[in-house]
Amino acid sequence: MADEVYDGSPVAALRRIAFLLERGRADRYKVKAYRGAANAILPLPADEVAARARAGTLTELAGVGASTARVISQAVAGKVPDKLAEAEAEYGAPLTDGAGSALRARLRGDLHSHSDWSDGGSPIEEMAMTAMELGHDYLVLTDHSPRLKVARGLSVERLARQLDVVDAVNAHLDGGFRLLKGIEVDILDDGGLDQTEQMLARLDVRVASVHSKLQMDAEQMTKRMVAAVRNPYANVLGHCTGRLVTGNRGTRAQSRFDARTVFEACAEEGVAVEINSRPERRDPPTKLLELARDIGCLFSIDSDAHAPGQLDYPLLGCERAEAAGIDADRIVNTWPVERLLEWAAP
Repeated sequence: MADEVYDGSPVAALRRIAFLLERGRADRYKVKAYRGAANAILPLPADEVAARARAGTLTELAGVGASTARVISQAVAGKVPDKLAEAEAEYGAPLTDGAGSALRARLRGDLHSHSDWSDGGSPIEEMAMTAMELGHDYLVLTDHSPRLKVARGLSVERLARQLDVVDAVNAHLDGGFRLLKGIEVDILDDGGLDQTEQMLARLDVRVASVHSKLQMDAEQMTKRMVAAVRNPYANVLGHCTGRLVTGNRGTRAQSRFDARTVFEACAEEGVAVEINSRPERRDPPTKLLELARDIGCLFSIDSDAHAPGQLDYPLLGCERAEAAGIDADRIVNTWPVERLLEWAAP
């Protein structure tokens, strides 16, 4: 493949490599090298980049190393960069054999994503641009809440600053796409939400998730989750069992709770049950997904992306939703943004 003609820009090659590595959940620091190099050459005229490639001086630019300089040089020369060919071979295959693609085509956006303001790996604008490239009409930015210190959860002050940044990003984007203001808010031990009502009221969409004491007593966990679902600011119940089934973080058993009671509360309150599309989560498990379907819940098929390349994951959730026979109109992110915002308003 490296001998094939490449007619894209070096920036596009670097971003595509980073996207594919993120899609395959590669080491974040490896990804940063490619995104950093793309950012380094983005402001430069194409003629200057080409001249540096010919002169071998690309590595004089801050953020460009030997490996990324080779990618740039090969792209400038019209050859598919070796690293791009390798990434396409390892991570570029379709995520499914075609299952879920019809439903994926109906998704308008993604309600659960993270930036480098908390535990994501990329700036807000990079997440937004990638969502646009994937055909989204909207993306909800849902960085973590204050209690989750390990994930650099946002205090009231930081979240307020982030909302200003979202406004600034939207001001520079095509009007056909909107970055929406959101949060993945921790469900506290007593079922409260880990952010002030004043800040929750300023947001468009709120994903409520349990991140602590995942193995607490089933009765207490049920009360905790039901209290959160009945909070008027809760819109989506995130990765409801908290399980991990694979991946570099190891595995983790699912939380114990009365799923019928929790899902009945979701149905009564109009809170969507998240179909978390991360390969290591696949949450909720199939039996619980089918129970939520039968009870009449709404759903949200989300990436829970912590990097731009992971915004591709909803196809995996769509595959599961199609297999469960869930009607597309019960999936809130198939809705246009106006309907979504009306539903999410407290």
